[in-house]
Amino acid sequence: MPGVAYAVVRSEPPQVFLATDVDVLHRVLAAELVARTSADALADGDMESVRSALLDERWGDAVLAWIDLMGVEVDVYTHLHVYTANDLPADLIGAQIQFAPLFREG
Repeated sequence: MPGVAYAVVRSEPPQVFLATDVDVLHRVLAAELVARTSADALADGDMESVRSALLDERWGDAVLAWIDLMGVEVDVYTHLHVYTANDLPADLIGAQIQFAPLFREG
């Protein structure tokens, strides 16, 4: 069953990152969100801990530290099913819908 992991960064404007799984998502957030933060945005000690996590390839730790330091909420969803034509065949969906709760008598 194909799926994706995604994150919603509650910044202004909000950002959405999509990946094939949560491990890739952590790397995406580390590269596209954490590493792109200006060094001026963090105190020296905080910056060093985030840099250390990145250099040690502790992607999740770097992202969590960034969230704590920046105060920006990030919602991470580890698996969302991706529907395909095989899941909802065009020639059968009309018949299948007739058995849905909306069509049951109360």
